[in-house]
Amino acid sequence: MHLTANHRVAILLDEGVKGSHGKTGLAYIRYGQAAIAAIIDAQTAGQSLEKVAGMAKDIPIVADLQTALAYKPDVLLIGIAPSGGILSDRLLEEIKQGIKAGLSVVNGLHTPLAPYFDRLQPQQWIWDIRQEPTGLAIALAKAQSLSCRRILTVGTDMIVGKMSTCLECHEAAQKRGLKSKFLGTGQGGIMIAGEGIPLDAIRVDFAAGAVEKMVLEAAENYDILWIEGQGSLLHPGSTATLPLIRGSQPTDLILVHRVGQTQIHNAPQVAIPPLPEVIELYEQVAKVGGATDPVKVKAIALNTFHLEEKEAKKAIETTQETTGLPSTDVVRFGGDYLLDYIF
Repeated sequence: MHLTANHRVAILLDEGVKGSHGKTGLAYIRYGQAAIAAIIDAQTAGQSLEKVAGMAKDIPIVADLQTALAYKPDVLLIGIAPSGGILSDRLLEEIKQGIKAGLSVVNGLHTPLAPYFDRLQPQQWIWDIRQEPTGLAIALAKAQSLSCRRILTVGTDMIVGKMSTCLECHEAAQKRGLKSKFLGTGQGGIMIAGEGIPLDAIRVDFAAGAVEKMVLEAAENYDILWIEGQGSLLHPGSTATLPLIRGSQPTDLILVHRVGQTQIHNAPQVAIPPLPEVIELYEQVAKVGGATDPVKVKAIALNTFHLEEKEAKKAIETTQETTGLPSTDVVRFGGDYLLDYIF
């Protein structure tokens, strides 16, 4: 199951347009293939998407599912990513309304929906993304033998823009005629790519093995793999970054950082070290566990969404001076600049 340009999607954001828990839906609005019929978010209903989220797209924001049905969607995409990935009873009732109205459902939460709905119409389907793949094994550093470039985004925190960085650079690579592929490792990336692995739904013993399997299968037909990063080595609750490094055996790293952030967002007692120290940490971790060559952070992707353009450009210049590495905001200014330095 995957979304195509022939689908019309209503995105359930439930106060996620302005909140960080809406990153999945907002990412699909920016990068997804399907047409967006409506956004469901009572908090911002009737407002301009450009005004509330900085995206210049003419998509209506409505208060509830019943109103969204007037825009004739055929799929309901659950665009929120609440802590723990649990679906509330209130939202479950709204999804039941959508199913009853004939909508298919794309669900990226930990709560599977298929068990709730065993009587679907012939054209309906439920895509529960966070399901552990079959046939997994532990990682054995097999990706080190691949000839393709494997570029992994790593972060100073969660939700800083690792997926967006991959997608922007992947698009720039494709425009240059390079054989490039984006590998999704979270619900948002999988929704956009139509495939991938839901890393946080995989048992920890097999997490690196699942990454390895995905990379080995993709490498056959592509010269560049952009591997969506998850979490951060700096975050005390993150378990995803290390298996991504181990399983993908990256040839290059891109460090992603939100300008001005000095502490972990949900754990303010945890400081983010200066970027040169973070770079050294990631390079040291990446060079053990199977790597045959030094693995370097090749560039810094900055998240400057909260800054005016003049301030953003100044922050980029300062970061380049501090780290000695190329830096830009790829969402704001495109991925070509980083691509020039990586290749």
